[in-house]
Amino acid sequence: MKILVAEDDRLTRQGLAEVLEAEGYQVHQAADGAEALALYDRVAPDLVCLDIMMPVVDGYEVCRRLRARSMTVPVIFISAKSEEIDTVVGLELGADDFLTKPFGIREVVARIRAVTRRCRAAQVSADPAAAAAPFRMGDLEVLPDELRARRGGEVVDLSLREVAILRLLHDRAGKAVDRNTIFNVCWGVDYLPSSRTLDQTISQLRKRIERDPGSPLIITTVHGVGYRYQPDDREAGSH
Repeated sequence: MKILVAEDDRLTRQGLAEVLEAEGYQVHQAADGAEALALYDRVAPDLVCLDIMMPVVDGYEVCRRLRARSMTVPVIFISAKSEEIDTVVGLELGADDFLTKPFGIREVVARIRAVTRRCRAAQVSADPAAAAAPFRMGDLEVLPDELRARRGGEVVDLSLREVAILRLLHDRAGKAVDRNTIFNVCWGVDYLPSSRTLDQTISQLRKRIERDPGSPLIITTVHGVGYRYQPDDREAGSH
């Protein structure tokens, strides 16, 4: 999923891009409104984060022009607390949400995931064939379109990348999936592999989906190779 981040402050723009890339999004950065419009036409992003006060063309005008191109692409406005946000104008332009600087990582992630879920729901409503089928890993049900997993009454939020990792391991159930394959499928072939990055991602994911992260049953380590999901006998018969 591609996200366009238009923000004239370099540190804010790069920080936001890092957070979103860690979530599994493909991020394209623009430093002003004119660059944002050109990038939009070139990469056709699935979601746009727009700073309101930008040089050349401000965020409101960018949104107006984007709405002339598409009425459905989700738009999140970014503003500083010192700026007076005209929420009415933003809503009239079709803004899906507002982020106020400075913002925390958890807030950004929560807002982006919420918009992603709404975007996926709209896509599936328009084209039911676009739905990604849920799948089970042990007693965990993974719901890709919702970026969530469920175990009984417990709900676990997931990132795009975490869903991709679980789907890959599920699709290759019983087989050891090497690190390079995980990176290529879940990070992209252009990503420079880092064992530390993968291990940290798996560690954090285990803490949320495993009943006992110290003795994982869903994501097991294959030393010297990578990771594996080993279904029980009943599941194995259904694969």
